[in-house]
Amino acid sequence: MYESFYGFREKPFSLQPDPAFLYLGKKHRMALTMLEYGLANRAAITVISGEIGSGKTTLIRQLLNEAGDDVEVGLISNTHRSFGELLQWVALAYGLPYEGREKVALYQAFVDFLVQQYASGKRTVLIVDEAQNMDAQTLEELRLLSNVNADKDQVLQLILVGQPELRETLRRPDLKQLAQRVAVAYHLGPLTDEETDAYIRHRLVKAGGRPEIFEPKAARFVHHQTGGVPRLINILCDTALVYAFAEGCDRISAELMFEVVRDREETGFGLGNAGRAHAAES
Repeated sequence: MYESFYGFREKPFSLQPDPAFLYLGKKHRMALTMLEYGLANRAAITVISGEIGSGKTTLIRQLLNEAGDDVEVGLISNTHRSFGELLQWVALAYGLPYEGREKVALYQAFVDFLVQQYASGKRTVLIVDEAQNMDAQTLEELRLLSNVNADKDQVLQLILVGQPELRETLRRPDLKQLAQRVAVAYHLGPLTDEETDAYIRHRLVKAGGRPEIFEPKAARFVHHQTGGVPRLINILCDTALVYAFAEGCDRISAELMFEVVRDREETGFGLGNAGRAHAAES
C-alpha cells in the first residue's frame, strides 16, 4: 500500500523471519556467534533462548544460509504439546520414510542415515525451533539420539531454540544428563534504545527507503512501547507507515506514533504493557 509512496522495494517491517533484514545488535551478534561456534566446533547440544518475537528464528535461518555443503541440516519447527512420536518428526526433517514404521525401525533407519552422512564426510545437525513446547520425556529422547558417536566424533549435533521456559525445563533434575551435554548456551535479550533506532533505520534502508523517515523521538517512543522486542517494533512501525501514508506525511513523528499506540490500545491490542514488561525484565 505505502511502498511506492516512500520508495520501498518491499515492506521494511514484515513479520516474517527474513535473514536479509537481520540487524545484528550486540546481543543478536553474540547469539549468532554462539550458534556458529557450536556448529563449527561440533558441540553436542547448543541452546538459544529468548522472549517471543526476539528474533530467534531469523538467526536460525541466517545460520542455515551459512551452512556449507558438508552440513546436513534437519529442522523441526512445529512443536506443540501433542507432538507425537519424535522419531517420525526427525525422519520427516531429513526426508526419510516414516509412515507406517515402528519405533525400532525408525531408530535404526536414522542411525544408518547418520552413519552414512558421517562416512561421506558430512556433519548432521538437528535444529528444533520452539523447543519449549517439548515435554521432559521428548527432550530426553533427543539426548539419547545424540549418543550415537563414531571414532569420538559427534555424529549428531542438536540445536535447541525456544522461549525462556526451555531454560526452566532444562534445569529439571530428571534432565540433568541433558543439561550436562549443553556445550553452548545463550539467552537473547531485547534491543537497547540506541539499537532500536538503528534497527528501524537498518530495515528502512534494506527495503530501499530513507533512514530518516522515523524521527528520533518517534523511534524512542517505539522502544518505550515495545521494550526493544523486534516483532513488536515491526508491528508498530508497519502500522505507523500505514497511518502516515493515509495522512500524506513523508516523516513519522512521535505524535503520530502516539496516535498509533492509542488506537491499538482502544481496540484491545495495545503493546505498551508487553513492551514495558520486556524492558523491566531486561
